[in-house]
Formats: sequence, C-alpha cells, structure tokens
Amino acid sequence: MAAGCCGVKKQKLSSSPPSGSGGGGGASSSSHCSGESQCRAGELGLGGAGTRLNGLGGLTGGGSGSGCTLSPPEGCGGGGGIALSPPPSCGVGTLLSTPAAATSSSPSSSSAAPSSSPGSRKMVVSAEMCCFCFDVLYCHLYGYQQPRTPRFTNEPYPLFVTWKIGRDKRLRGCIGTFSAMNLHSGLREYTLTSALKDSRFPPMTRDELPRLFCSVSLLTNFEDVCDYLDWEVGVHGIRIEFINEKGSKRTATYLPEVAKEQGWDHIQTIDSLLRKGGYKAPITNEFRKTIKLTRYRSEKMTLSYAEYLAHRQHHHFQNGIGHPLPPYNHYS
Repeated sequence: MAAGCCGVKKQKLSSSPPSGSGGGGGASSSSHCSGESQCRAGELGLGGAGTRLNGLGGLTGGGSGSGCTLSPPEGCGGGGGIALSPPPSCGVGTLLSTPAAATSSSPSSSSAAPSSSPGSRKMVVSAEMCCFCFDVLYCHLYGYQQPRTPRFTNEPYPLFVTWKIGRDKRLRGCIGTFSAMNLHSGLREYTLTSALKDSRFPPMTRDELPRLFCSVSLLTNFEDVCDYLDWEVGVHGIRIEFINEKGSKRTATYLPEVAKEQGWDHIQTIDSLLRKGGYKAPITNEFRKTIKLTRYRSEKMTLSYAEYLAHRQHHHFQNGIGHPLPPYNHYS
C-alpha cells in the first residue's frame, strides 16, 4: 500500500472547520502542498499492494476534492448520529513487524553514512539507497537501461522516497508505501512514482536533476497506543483512524519529521491531521479521545545530486550502475 509526502504552508490551526470548507472534498492540494517538508499519507491498511497514498492524509490521483480524503471502506455506511466511544484496543502492540536490524530512528545527515551508537543497532538506511534512486531516475530520464541490482540489503520495509529541489528544498514529489516491500524493487518503483506520478506536480525533467535532493525513509516500530497523546514530537510518526461526521472510517498519517518542522504541538498535529483526513465538524477533546492512534519511527537519509555525482565518481560500476556518468559541465 503506497503513500506520499508533501510540504505545506504553516497553518493557523483551530478546533473548528476552516472557513469555506463546506461539504466538498476538502481543500485543494495546492492549498497545503506549497511549503516545505511535510509528509502526508492516506489509507494505511497494512496488507495488500497498490493503493497509492500522498502524505497529508489522502489518496493520490483523480477524483473530486483535494486528494486528501479517503474513500470509505466497503461496508461503512453513511448517515450521522454515531455514538462516540474510546478505541476498542488500548494495549500497546506491534502493528507491523519490521526486520530486527531497523531499530534506530534518528535521521542521518545528508553526507555522512549512518553509524551506530553504543548500545544501539546499526541503521539500515544508507547513502547508497539514495544513490540508487538517483541512478533509477537518471536512467529513466536519459533512456538508459535501468541499473543493475544494488548491493545493499533487500529486506522488506515500508518506505518513502522524497524529492526536493533548489536551495530552499521545495517539495518536488513524495510517495511511498506502508506495506513492507523488498528494498530493491520498492525503491526502484517509488523513485519513479514519486518523481513522475505525484499528482501535485508535473513529471520531473532532465533540467531539474542538478538541483534535486533525494531522501529515503524506512518506517519501523509500529505500535498501537491507547492515549492519542502517547507519542513524541520529532520522534514518532503517527497514523490515526477515526469515524467522520457521516459515519465513515477515515485514516491519515504524518511522518516523524512533520510536526517538528511545522512547529506544532500534539493537539495541533492531531487537529491538522483530522482536517487533512477530511473531518469537517468541530473538533472537541471528547472526539479526540475516540481516535485510534498508531505511532511509528523512521530512518531517513538525504543526498544531494552533487553528493550523488561525487559518490558515483568513486564507486562507478562497483555498485550496479551500468550507464555513463553525466559530465559535470552538462549539469553546471
């Protein structure tokens, strides 16, 4: 199951519906995708493949509305007047099993390879994964044969590929999946999906390559929690499930970096996520208590195009890339 990532303008958050929200499909994607570094995803069911999500709580692609609300699952009737009750399960449990090696959650720097601190396991995400994503995109844009199988681990993880552009690192595309995928095929697929098929942006072009930054996020440590405040800003990503004012089940998520980058506290993050998931009624504390919340962590690595070129100059042909490297003057 796929998901996506998006930057947003900093919002003035309140517990009442945004003005002009009406009864339509939510705000247009342009209203919340013009800023930097906010990741959004919609329906997060952890089984099956295919549904592509974008990261402010909705499905990508066509249809009415913003792409930030989810179609109700089959069997969820409409109608109002539902009784509010706490989530049925309040125990903390693993929602998604991930490989044991992926226990570190600190984002690594764009140029340094991840390292393990004493008492912690080595991170799985690596600069080579970002290089592979650049390889895949470069080969596609220039018509070269796709790169060979990379040497990094092929264990399955939920993952996101994020593209940003320019000195201000504006969002250029971000889509991923909450279903665990083998990294070789998953990164290959979501490199192109996020670069070419994010419905909020036109497909990437060759001319944009020199200004790109690529981030790979591997999601780990999914846990159901009883209290909707039981997560840490800047550490956990959150996925919420709730019943909207029409009686339909909705889900939405923010990746771990979103709340901190936007300067939000717990309540602001929850309320923003409810709005992005399509909830239009006034948000009360009683309603917040009915939310089912899952927290998770991520490992993240970011690499610029210049760092990619430098890396490939030293590791050409040793890491599965079979195409000629672009001349520097072509990308200056």
